[in-house]
Amino acid sequence: MVLPGDVVLAKYPGIKATKTRPSLVVSTDLYHQTRPDVVLCLLTTQIPRGMNPTDYLLQDWAAAGLHKPSVFRAFFNTQMAAGLPIIGHLSDRDWSEVQARLRLALAVT
Repeated sequence: MVLPGDVVLAKYPGIKATKTRPSLVVSTDLYHQTRPDVVLCLLTTQIPRGMNPTDYLLQDWAAAGLHKPSVFRAFFNTQMAAGLPIIGHLSDRDWSEVQARLRLALAVT
């Protein structure tokens, strides 16, 4: 069962092919209790020179199961929860910073 803050491998459709990419579970436990899918955001190793206000450079990326420095990006996707491989979980400080970026990206408080 996936949890908020889990790092998973998910398929993202691209222009030429579908790629498996690290992603972050951002949906809540309540959402998971009532739905078969999860809400994901993209994690990328493409670190931009100028970060957007809704991007966040993970500080504890290795502890989260990632192989390279990575950026959280508020690029949303949904996938079925069943079969998503969990490779790690964000540290408390990274999860807190991601939640702050989610509040900036979405019309919620």
